Amino acid sequence: MNDLFDSGDLYIENITYLILDEADRMLDMGFEAQIRRVLYGIRPNRQTVMTSATWPSGVRRLAVSYTKDPVQVYVGSLDLTTTHSVAQIIHILHEDDKEKTFFDFIANMGPDDKVIVFCSTKGKTDYLSVECIMKRLPSASIHSNKEQCDREQAIADIMDGTAKILIATDVASRGLDIDDVTHVINYDFPKNIEEYVHRVGRTGRAGKTGESISYFTRENWANASELIKILEEAEQYVPKELYDMSERFASRQDRRSQNPK
Repeated sequence: MNDLFDSGDLYIENITYLILDEADRMLDMGFEAQIRRVLYGIRPNRQTVMTSATWPSGVRRLAVSYTKDPVQVYVGSLDLTTTHSVAQIIHILHEDDKEKTFFDFIANMGPDDKVIVFCSTKGKTDYLSVECIMKRLPSASIHSNKEQCDREQAIADIMDGTAKILIATDVASRGLDIDDVTHVINYDFPKNIEEYVHRVGRTGRAGKTGESISYFTRENWANASELIKILEEAEQYVPKELYDMSERFASRQDRRSQNPK
């Protein structure tokens, strides 16, 4: 949109109705400057609608800056929580143990099970996808480097049951509505807890129950404290190792603050 605006092919001065959809996601992806640039060019007496699945500080700041006397409508709670229809299981393990743990789970899937597997990188997504293909597992994959037609086919395959396993980056963590996903696997734990909440929300939809399984490693310990809060709020089991990780990380941060370099 900025490119079209700069080239003079898009005129936004007279826009009267503006919708910012998935505002939190756009901020997570680093588009705040681009969003603000577009907003500066639109008439100030417009009507503005913002939608966001979470309500972090960045979205609040954007709302305060670019809306006037807004009416806030929310479903559920403004606090960051997961749906209580999903059982959340945390596996504390080493990075090298992930692959075996994953394929052990796949080998025990039921005939009606359907799983979305989240990876942190496109390379990891492609690797797991190839491994599944080599094992003749009914799978599909999706990430931002895939052609649009390939992404649409992957979604169609998981929705109609041609594929039972969808391996994806966070491009699939929002806006994807597949009501019979029984499991979500966080093969790589997300960088922030908001994304964890979105991933978990891909199962347990439309009044159904689901299960989220997360592989949590030493590299993820910065997220331990916030994850504990999410699990406790949903009345889920919290492994002792997760409490230990949280305490060790907090102690490390205290030492660093007392001895700044």
